[in-house]
Order: sequence, then structure tokens, then C-alpha cells
Amino acid sequence: MTMRLPFKPPSARRKQRLAPAQTNQRRSLDWYSRKLSPSAQACIPLALIIVLIWGYEAFAQGAPTLADVVKTTETLKVGLDTMWVLVAGMLVFFMNAGFCMLETGFCRQKNAVNVLSKNLIVFALSTVAFWAIGFGLMFSTTGGGFIGSGGGLFLTGADNSPATGDAYQGIFSALSWTGVPLLAKFFFQLVFAGTAATIVSGAVAERIKFVSFLIFSVLLVGIAYPITGHWIWGGGWLATLGFWDFAGSTVVHSVGGWAALMAAAILGPRLGKYGADGHSNALPAHNMSIATLGALILWLGWFGFNPGSTMAVGDGSLISHIAITTNTGGAFGGIAATVTAWLYLGKPDLSMIINGILAGLVSVTASCAFVTIPAAAVIGTVGGILVVFAVGYFDKLKIDDPVGATSVHLVCGIWGTLAIGLFAVGPSDVAGALYSAGPKAGLLLGGGIEQLWYQFVGVMTVGGFTVLVSTIFWVVLKSTLGIRVTEEEELIGLDIGEHGMEAYAGFVKDSTGLPTDLSGSIDSSGLASRNY
Repeated sequence: MTMRLPFKPPSARRKQRLAPAQTNQRRSLDWYSRKLSPSAQACIPLALIIVLIWGYEAFAQGAPTLADVVKTTETLKVGLDTMWVLVAGMLVFFMNAGFCMLETGFCRQKNAVNVLSKNLIVFALSTVAFWAIGFGLMFSTTGGGFIGSGGGLFLTGADNSPATGDAYQGIFSALSWTGVPLLAKFFFQLVFAGTAATIVSGAVAERIKFVSFLIFSVLLVGIAYPITGHWIWGGGWLATLGFWDFAGSTVVHSVGGWAALMAAAILGPRLGKYGADGHSNALPAHNMSIATLGALILWLGWFGFNPGSTMAVGDGSLISHIAITTNTGGAFGGIAATVTAWLYLGKPDLSMIINGILAGLVSVTASCAFVTIPAAAVIGTVGGILVVFAVGYFDKLKIDDPVGATSVHLVCGIWGTLAIGLFAVGPSDVAGALYSAGPKAGLLLGGGIEQLWYQFVGVMTVGGFTVLVSTIFWVVLKSTLGIRVTEEEELIGLDIGEHGMEAYAGFVKDSTGLPTDLSGSIDSSGLASRNY
């Protein structure tokens, strides 16, 4: 007898067949809810939606036009050039640390705080003076080629930088050749102005009144430096004549050197520097280690000083060339000074090695973009030799310069400026030429004496004006506030006399700093019993 199974309708059989799939789906949903937090569960579908939208937008967006590409390229160029100018300016700013270390090391221990204070505050004062008046006097629209008279005080006035050339509309047309924002132009020129004031600090170290130095620095950066700078970099009469100074052998270094020379001459030598019979006494540096560190920092900063003066990246070839000529000048200057000092003084004096390197760097600053690398080596070598003899020459004139600022910045600044008239290769439009706009070929390269004459006129006029104005400033300060500390303060040291603190508290100190061959005893207070 056959048993018959219960009849199941088709729908029941389909439900029975689908049951395993439903079970798996239910398990997947259970895993999704158990393993993921509610926030994660919400993020996954949102991410899928975003991807779909992006894909649609990318598909719907049209190809960029030629105008869009050109605009983007121009924007990137401005950004790259601006970054280069700012980084180079920061390297030049870092040179203030080099001046601090160099001058402090070259001076005596009892005056370290004073030297550090001057070098630190001088850039702050330079910032205010150059922002308020200096930049406008130097770069605004020229007034007869002598001074900027277009305004620009506190960086005010029309300006559409980074537009260049004929597209530029504003009062700072002298800087319209560089396509960076106005504030980038200002920052780079500011650090140069601060350098000029810092040069003076070394020449007047260890005996100048702090307040008098501060006032002079403001006057130099706010008035004297911008006027001569306008003649050369501001589209003034020397630029029209044909005078060239690429990075500042005259504009910065010689101006600072002339001001330092007049300051040292009017201020007089330090007590005990010269004996009754006129011979020079050594007042030794107290820390040659930090002086050497300062020289290395300055050497590094020069790679912002000279290459940065391009104020544009370009294809990098000009920056590279200037970096190598700069380094070559400094290297050969250091070697030449070492050999010269060894032969002339009998010993390879470290202070001469330091100043030789700086002399080579100063010497090549004006011509670094206009000369070949071998010419840069010759220019640096001559600078290194000159600085050794210049130190002795000023000493014979009884111009007391504790750090050799006049020898390095003035003498070698003059030499470097004249060197353009001897070694410049001359402009050329040929592919691969060093420059297409610049000084005529120098005398030693078959260009005749014309460019050398332009350079000589520039050196003499800038020097004459700076000497005149600096002398007026110093004489007025001397007759009003006084420019020199008292003998007591100088003997104790300016750290205590001017600042009431010591750089090396707890260390054994030289209480006088006077040479031992001077007559006069030292009492218990550390003061000489003899009057100077």
C-alpha cells in the first residue's frame, strides 16, 4: 500500500528553497550591525556617495583652457620667486647673528653685553626707520635723480606689484623689474639697510654711548643710506650715468664703512690703545671661538646677500653662477690674507684669516653677476691682501677700529666696486651669455676705461656724501648728548657702565683691559689711578 506525502503548494516549496539564502543574508546583516559602530555604518554609504559624485564631476568638467594654464603658470612663478626672495632675505637677516658673534669675540670681555645689545637692537630700529621713511626715499619716483620724492612713507602709495615692466602702475617703479609682492621687496631691502648700520657698530665698539649709537643708526638707515641707495638702485643719477653695483659693495658696505670711519675718527681711540710715544698697543680679543663662528655665519648669509639680489629664480643658472663667484671670492680672500699675514706679520693670524674671508666676500659683492669665476678669484685675492695692509694703515693713522670694519667694508667695498670696471664681461644677447643688461666690458677685457670711470665717479660721490652727512650727524650728537662714555665707565667696562650687568657673571675678568706697559696703577675698585 503506497503512502502519499502531504501535498505542499508551490509557494511553500519556493520558500523552502529560499530559506538558506535568506539565512545567509540575515547573517551578513547581523555581522554588519555587530562588528561596526553606528557611525561607521553611516560612513560607508556616505563614502560611496562622495565617490560617485566626484566621478560625475570629473566626467562633467571640461578640459582647462590655454588662458587657465597661463594664469596658473604665472601664479606659480610669482609664488616661487617670492619664496626665493623671502628665504634669501632670511639668510641676510641671520647675518645679524654673525655680526653679533664676530664683534663680541673681537672685543674685550667687559664690553660683551654692550656689543650684543647694539647688534640686536639696531635691526629693530632699522625696521622702523626704513618702514617709516627710508624705503620711500630710496625707491619711490625719483626727484631729479637725487632722492625719491614720490611718497611711499610707511609703504603707502599706489602699487600693483607683482606686475612688472609696462604693466606696473605705482610709485615704486624702480623695483618694477622684479615680479614679487611689495612686502617681499620691502623685506629684502630692509635686511640690507640693517646691515649698513651694523657695520658701524664694530668700529665704535667699547667706548661709544649706547643712546648716541642708537640715534645715529636711525639717521643712517632713515636718511643717509636711502639717498645714496636711490642714486644707484632707485633709478637715480648714478644708475642713469651707467654705474653698476649688483649686490651692494658700495650701496651697503662702502656706505657703512664711510660712516664707521668718520665715527671712529671723531670718537677717538680706546683708552690705552696708543702709548705716549704713539706706538700701538694690542687690546686682545676675548673669544676667538665665537668670532670664528660669526665669520662662518656671515659666509653662509652671503649666499642670500648676493644670489638673492636676483629677486627671481629664473632657470637657476644665474643664481648658481652668483653663488659660485661669491664663494670663490671669499675662499681666495681668506687664503690670500692668511699667506699675506704669515709673510708680513710672521704668523698666520686668525683675525686676519677671518677678515680676509670677509674682505673677499665684500670685494666680489658688486660684480658677482658680471664676472667669470677666475675673475672672482682674482678680485677676492686682491681683497684679502688689501685688508691686511689696510688694518695696519688705519692703525698708523690712530683710527681705532676694534674689528677692522673700515678695512673690510670700506676699503674692499671700494675695490670691489672698481673691479667691475676691470673685469666685467660686458652685455650680450647671445644664447648662454652671462647677462644682456649690465655694465660695459671692463678695461682688462677690452672694454676701455669708460665703465671704470663710471665706477670711480660713483665711489667718490657716494663716499663724499656719506662722509659729509655722517660727520654732521656725529658732530651734532657730540655737541648735544655726547658720544663717548666717561673714562670710568670705559675702564670698568660698558657692560657695567651702560647696562648694569655682565656677560660672564662669576668668571675671572680683566678689570681694566689696559696693556701692561702703561704707567699708572690699578686700585681696588678696578680703576686706573692715572687719568686718560
